[in-house]
Amino acid sequence: MCRCPVKALVLLVTLLSPLAARGAAPDIQVLALFRNHAVLTINGVRTMLAAGERTAGGIKLLSASSEGAVLEVNGRRLRVGLGTDVRPPAADTGDTPEVRIYRGPSGMFTTVGGIDGLPVSFLVDTGASQVAMNAAEARHLGIDFRVVGTPVRVTTASGIASAFRITLKTVTVGAITLHNVPAVVIDGTQPPSVLLGMSFLGQLEMHNQGQCLVLRQRY
Repeated sequence: MCRCPVKALVLLVTLLSPLAARGAAPDIQVLALFRNHAVLTINGVRTMLAAGERTAGGIKLLSASSEGAVLEVNGRRLRVGLGTDVRPPAADTGDTPEVRIYRGPSGMFTTVGGIDGLPVSFLVDTGASQVAMNAAEARHLGIDFRVVGTPVRVTTASGIASAFRITLKTVTVGAITLHNVPAVVIDGTQPPSVLLGMSFLGQLEMHNQGQCLVLRQRY
């Protein structure tokens, strides 16, 4: 993790929405990240924010690291990371949050997000019936899965494994947050990344556009 603003992580992250109406979400581009700092372009104007600072337009940087930034826009908390485009809804409207996730060099869709308010890296996996994580990740998130979970057996790429069925209070990707999401903790080191499975994806409108996966929240 970078400890001083010397080497920036340049991000191709754009939050897009129209500006025609009062209260519409602003156009934001995250240009670079440092520890507790972010360089943004807001409506074409470049600015640097420190964690806790707010622009005149009300956009607040809550936190930043080499893994991504957390912004507060129109009263909504947005977590943005490398290769993820977010379209936040305008304030006080019925606009639908939309997230665009792009394929990485491996050909997989990956993004950053949050579980129960803590940051995680997700691998989108439509073949996984539920959000899935390994035991170490669960402990990192403060989930005492052996106490709150129900023992089950699951099928993985390596065969049958012991796991615990749990319920996550919140799962967040960009502007989309779902509550009470079913998940499993696999008792071992697999999977290496948290799998964003169908217990989350199945509640959304999902469109695969080749190099881009579009997620849209249903109302």
